[in-house]
Amino acid sequence: MAQQNILVTGAAGFIGWKVCEFLLTKPELIPSDIMTNDSMTVSVIGIDNMNDYYDVRLKQWRLDQLKKYPNFTFHQLDIENYTVLKKLFQQYSMSPIHRNSVSPFLSIINLAARAGVRYSLENPFIYYTTNVIGNLNLLELCREFGVKKYILASTSSLYAGQKMPFKETLPVNEPISPYAASKKSGEVTCYTYHNLYDIDVTILRYFTVYGPASRPDMCPLRFISWVDQEKPVIIYGDGTQSRDFTYVDDIAQGTIKALKPLGFEIINLGGDKPCKLMDFLQIIQNKLNKLNKLNIIYEPFHPADMMATWADITKAKNILAWQPTIKLEQGIESAVQWFIENRSWAKKIKL
Repeated sequence: MAQQNILVTGAAGFIGWKVCEFLLTKPELIPSDIMTNDSMTVSVIGIDNMNDYYDVRLKQWRLDQLKKYPNFTFHQLDIENYTVLKKLFQQYSMSPIHRNSVSPFLSIINLAARAGVRYSLENPFIYYTTNVIGNLNLLELCREFGVKKYILASTSSLYAGQKMPFKETLPVNEPISPYAASKKSGEVTCYTYHNLYDIDVTILRYFTVYGPASRPDMCPLRFISWVDQEKPVIIYGDGTQSRDFTYVDDIAQGTIKALKPLGFEIINLGGDKPCKLMDFLQIIQNKLNKLNKLNIIYEPFHPADMMATWADITKAKNILAWQPTIKLEQGIESAVQWFIENRSWAKKIKL
């Protein structure tokens, strides 16, 4: 039976974990027009540097879930290291099942990134080495080894100052954080490699992703942990800011659908229904059945944050036949349930 690999970077990350899981368990999501024959099976090669930007126990938990699947292989390495990364490409080029293939990977889904708007102001250098240089390393290896499909995870943070709902055609030329600037740089580099080397590139701009085992530097897991343990809840600003929260399963499905040949496209993946931060917090409080008044500490609104986000997902509907299916309350309930089931260690995660 023919076999082909899909390389997923950031495999132990929040979105990367779920994309890998769905590639392994929901092969029907993979567009049929990228499969070379009907009998082909797909294996997932996951890479992650397992950095300690946030609690590594969370990344290890996600990775342990993926290691249960026989078609998943993990390599701990950093996309910033071109030499080591090239050796990985060479390894899969020379493996028996790929020796006669056009390229070692059917496609690359680049979800490895330094994320977080606020921290990017404290240490902008690592955002550029990963989000710009790491992305360039992967694109250059696509060129050298003939990988023809590349997906880059980008961000709604690029839309700061633009009119909502955010459309992909808006001029996102004034990023207000090093994080957003590094993502814009990655997008531009992707276009260059598409134009010069005919690499099929899809850039996905994600809008505030939430769900089970989410990142502890974002409000969903922070709110759940604080409310569950009856600790003070920190909110930057007055809580009226809104986010287009998007459930991680929906994001993963949209990402896999974007494997289809498109030439060069930038596509929003968002929930399409913004929710105020205070309303999001209230739903969490209800799901945890914590009826006492919350102790909320209001901190100054951060200058690199956005007051509101709202995705126009018309393009995703038309091109990918994708739209979110998980309602906000349903998604929050799943996130809360995950925390309860893993409370013994999840409550110790540094937020």
